[in-house]
Amino acid sequence: MRETVKTELLAPAGNFEKLKTAIHFGADAVYLGGESFSLRANAGNFSDAQIDEACAYAKARGKKVYVAVNVFAKNDDFARLPEYLAGLQKAGVDGVIVTDPGVIEFCKKFAPVLEIHISTQANTTNKYAAKFWAEQGAKRIVLARETTLAEIKEIRDYLPDDVQIEAFVHGAMCISYSGRCLLSAALTGRSGNRGDCVQACRWEYEITEKNRKGERLPIYEDGRGTYILNSKDLNMLAHIGELVDAGVYSFKIEGRMKSQYYVASVVNAYRNAIDGFARDADYAIPDVLAAELEKNSHRDYTTGFYYGEKDSVCTDTSQPKCDWEFTALVTGYDEDKKAVTVEQRNRFVAGDELEILSPDKEYFCKTLKITDMYDESGARVDDAKLVQQKLYIPTDFKLGKGDILRKRVLK
Repeated sequence: MRETVKTELLAPAGNFEKLKTAIHFGADAVYLGGESFSLRANAGNFSDAQIDEACAYAKARGKKVYVAVNVFAKNDDFARLPEYLAGLQKAGVDGVIVTDPGVIEFCKKFAPVLEIHISTQANTTNKYAAKFWAEQGAKRIVLARETTLAEIKEIRDYLPDDVQIEAFVHGAMCISYSGRCLLSAALTGRSGNRGDCVQACRWEYEITEKNRKGERLPIYEDGRGTYILNSKDLNMLAHIGELVDAGVYSFKIEGRMKSQYYVASVVNAYRNAIDGFARDADYAIPDVLAAELEKNSHRDYTTGFYYGEKDSVCTDTSQPKCDWEFTALVTGYDEDKKAVTVEQRNRFVAGDELEILSPDKEYFCKTLKITDMYDESGARVDDAKLVQQKLYIPTDFKLGKGDILRKRVLK
């Protein structure tokens, strides 16, 4: 039994809607970026006012908010940093995710109440580096993805008890060492270390022989080519117990740029898995949970470096795959009409069978057949093709606000 082991499920919040989704589906905490100093410049980042609102929303539900301030700072950045950090502290942010030592010093000086979490960008791969960060005041260390389970346990044992270990458990991985990549900047002038990565590692490449000018040679195993820089996606759903035993406290899901549906699906699967391992040391992932991670957009899966494996490169394609689409967002249940109320997200028609994605185990993965549906005026709708159209779907399934309906799409 693992009832006494405390863990945290940490989910990405690329915007406020995704934050609400993550919390609805069981995240204990979310991480997000402000409009400055974050390594996801193209995410739907939060304004200062929205960070205030996000903290209030999360705290009202007993959840935490961490803000990424993990940019590799330049001299000019520091003029604006004191005011920004003080604002985060005033908003009630629970911690800041930081890479740059200069930024850490500013945190301690201008926002001393804020917990400092060392970003994975800091490349912490050993216990001595981890201890160094702890001595600088860090309360959590997000380990580099290159660490094995055995190394994590050794790091955990070397640290003070009040310093936590956070590790990525799911999502896209950089091909470069802990994401410290120069490829995007070199090819396009957009730096991944400044939050503006173009994901050049996902592109298809060819080679040329020096004395054969203009003769480009694809590297391939078949006619599609080989994506030699493209990583598989991480998936540690079946290994939660081993991560707990190694000393991981916070289980981090990658994906501030991912969709609302991705956040819902992945958080729901990991919430169930973590709770299962907490109840039973011999918990086995049920097929329905393993299958859940095949129902959102992903590349081939890998366990990364946790077991020292070297199978993380996709030799096939950089394109993610998904046979399911987000069809409708549940906004509530109308007791008078005995109907679930939804907002359309992708087209569906009367007669379709939609699968339910819900944190409520009574409804998770059950099928809702659309026999009838009506618009707000009461008119019958046979083809839901208007984006965000509000609809009533008669059913005895009393689904909750934030639940999702999805449809399998054959390609």
